[in-house]
Amino acid sequence: MNSPQGTTTPPMEWRISSYCNGGNCVQVAFAPDTVSVRDSKVLDGPVLRYSPGDWSAFVRAVKQGAYDRY
Repeated sequence: MNSPQGTTTPPMEWRISSYCNGGNCVQVAFAPDTVSVRDSKVLDGPVLRYSPGDWSAFVRAVKQGAYDRY
């Protein structure tokens, strides 16, 4: 895939969650203006895209326990 400037876009480097257990995993890929998230069981399935600011806010909330189950 070519960018508007005619340069080649490098392939996304997907990282798997460190909390992956038994195949129920999330993968994340970072680009300068987008954070992409997908299900590791469906590699050609839908990809959710977030701004870096939204992703940082989400990660911060997770670390603070905002989504912990009681």
